Amino acid sequence: METLETVNREGRERLYPSLTNPSWLVLRKRREIFQRWFARLDGQMDVLDVGGRIQPYRSLLAGRMRRYVALDVRETPLVNIVARGEQIPLASQCFDLVICTQVLEYVPEPAAVVAEMRRVLKPGGCLIMSAPAVFPRDSAHDSWRFLPESLKFLLRSFSDVEIAAEGSSVAGFFRTACVCMVVLARPAFAGRLLRFTLVPVLNIAAASLELLFADSNDQFAANFSAFGKK
Repeated sequence: METLETVNREGRERLYPSLTNPSWLVLRKRREIFQRWFARLDGQMDVLDVGGRIQPYRSLLAGRMRRYVALDVRETPLVNIVARGEQIPLASQCFDLVICTQVLEYVPEPAAVVAEMRRVLKPGGCLIMSAPAVFPRDSAHDSWRFLPESLKFLLRSFSDVEIAAEGSSVAGFFRTACVCMVVLARPAFAGRLLRFTLVPVLNIAAASLELLFADSNDQFAANFSAFGKK
């Protein structure tokens, strides 16, 4: 089993990525989107994290939680319940907020997971999630990629649905280039070398271009966040 130090370190890198992270652009934008959506929520909350192996966004809710329950198929020191999202072993209508980041691409039936997350939400409760649109296959269980219309379809039983691109097409192009370079580099140490040399340069270039041109085109956005209210 992964140690507490390992999962905490991975969670910090997800929330506050280093410039050497090929996904720096996407992760920064996701944090901004989640902070904006969390700000809409009132009062103390019961929170369920589906896929909560490392819980990167838990700290953004500090002081606003009655309880925080993490469910994942992999056991870590942060996971409370080892189970699948398609069969959440919890009572209906018991959470104010469900978080689900980068999970749906690995499950055979994403709609079943969404239905279960909606079931455990209280009336008026909210789902905040993210899913990839462009990314190399990274495991044998990797099954899906999601665009705005597919996310809207999955969340069609929710109200106040909002889909937000985690960066523009500029960011998506540069992020994809960074990820592919690191993943495809041979020998393996070449990928590590690229992370500390070319990846930071490309990240800064992409961020500068987004600021310079204020491009809102998301046709090649690498990732999307989604918000829905029950």
